Amino acid sequence: MRRALLVVDVQKDFCEGGSVPVKGGADRAAAIADLARRADGQYSYVIATRDHHIDPGTHFSEHPDFDTSFPVHCVVGTEGGEFHPNFVPAVASGAVDEVVFKGAHSASKSGFEGSTEGGTLLADWLRARDVSELDVVGIATDHCVKATALDGVREGFAVRVLLDYTAGVAAGTTATAISELRRAGVVLSGEPVVLA
Repeated sequence: MRRALLVVDVQKDFCEGGSVPVKGGADRAAAIADLARRADGQYSYVIATRDHHIDPGTHFSEHPDFDTSFPVHCVVGTEGGEFHPNFVPAVASGAVDEVVFKGAHSASKSGFEGSTEGGTLLADWLRARDVSELDVVGIATDHCVKATALDGVREGFAVRVLLDYTAGVAAGTTATAISELRRAGVVLSGEPVVLA
């Protein structure tokens, strides 16, 4: 059985200074980069997801509800859609084995809705490499991390969320997300970072 590290949406627009910033995002980006770079032996693979929006419809709104709609973010070809500089060293070092793009024409909060540049869905990519266990980290605990972890369980993977390597938008929604994850059978490790 192989375990993979799944890094969710550590992008400029989701960190301080971005269009949908999560406090603590930049620090988590650095911590995740360190985790990914020292993953040898602990993880067979490291995969990173990226919001990659072209025209996601009502997911973008001038009057967002910050649940199903948000300000414009992570548009293809913009700086905000790039990995955060604190995470880039992990990518540059070759620690990241694959990047999964999601949400070109939809909200796609879950990494399992995304695919590689070659068009392989995340679940298929993992199964082709005999991965059965996932550690999920990234931004934000109460949105895309939660959605990715829940879909991982639905896809039959054993999922653990490393809360020390996540950043949540708000205390209330993060607490609700943690309860949902626990009920779904996700293993939770550590404490979430919530600085809002």
